[in-house]
Amino acid sequence: MPVKKASTDKRKSANQGARLQPLRDRVAVVAGATRGAGRGIARGLGEAGAIVYCTGRSTRGQPSPYRRPETIEETAELVTAAGGTGVPVRVDHTVETEVRDLFARVGKEVGRLDVLVNSVAGEDPSLRWQESLANFDMNQGLAVMRPAVFSHLLTAKHAAPLMARRRRGLIALGTEGDTLMGSSSVWKIFHKVFAFLLAQELRKHKIVVVAVTPGYLRSESMLEGCGVTEANWREVGKKNPAFPESESPLFIGRAVAALAADPKVMERSGDVTSSWELARHYDVVDADGCRPDWQTMWDQIASSFPGFQEGFRREMRWLDRLARRAERYAGGVSPKRARAKASARDV
Repeated sequence: MPVKKASTDKRKSANQGARLQPLRDRVAVVAGATRGAGRGIARGLGEAGAIVYCTGRSTRGQPSPYRRPETIEETAELVTAAGGTGVPVRVDHTVETEVRDLFARVGKEVGRLDVLVNSVAGEDPSLRWQESLANFDMNQGLAVMRPAVFSHLLTAKHAAPLMARRRRGLIALGTEGDTLMGSSSVWKIFHKVFAFLLAQELRKHKIVVVAVTPGYLRSESMLEGCGVTEANWREVGKKNPAFPESESPLFIGRAVAALAADPKVMERSGDVTSSWELARHYDVVDADGCRPDWQTMWDQIASSFPGFQEGFRREMRWLDRLARRAERYAGGVSPKRARAKASARDV
């Protein structure tokens, strides 16, 4: 499949936006900034001029528990090279004292927090894909829950008061898939529901909460597993027809930066969105000038995955039933009319 190129005008527009740096002097914390989408988002915020605190457990001299070579110091250097200010801070986001100290430091050093991105456990190799209940290791499940779920609760808890001081802020939760059930694990579904619930709670403080997913991400481990680098990744496309629509981590970074700079961002609070949807809306391109679109790719390959398609149909029917029930409780439709509408739909 040919890779879609953005027009010359679009590339020019994106480059001009980078030079203008709409997030200059804004302050961000990217939790889980060591690699993958977290690193890409930190870089994207840096391009837009932000001061970015890059947090994670992997530092120079203290290797990653995942046995990966990337470090938060490297990410901070990439942020600074992109035009922002990168600040590496080692934090285990499952330890409350460390999370509390992080935001106390941010408050003391810069006095504000505009953006929090939580990408902790975004690429945790211990997260099992589609593990059946019969084979599920409960002890492992509890261990994984701490970084995949508890860390998001804990980090948002201590970030929100700093944002509330100025009555503004964006909390973006990294997830997988832009539908409720389109995830490889229950942990990723949590992020979408949490974004919706937290958005309702923080709306009075003018704090926006969204869940955002990358598409087919060319993370460091993905490139390594395919035996390529960012310089020659297109070689994989000869064997994998979906790979040409893959995206670098910087793509979702630029998309999140554009979202953070949008003066009307409150309209999206509670939403689940994606790199490709944001890119369309904000005219964002990847590092090579392309605009990957995983949804378009899925439209072309969906027939090859009938099991997934049926799963999405079941999700649609389930969500429709919930929506009809909520509509009734909201007072928009009488029970009798709701039953009549349901019968009409089911015919």
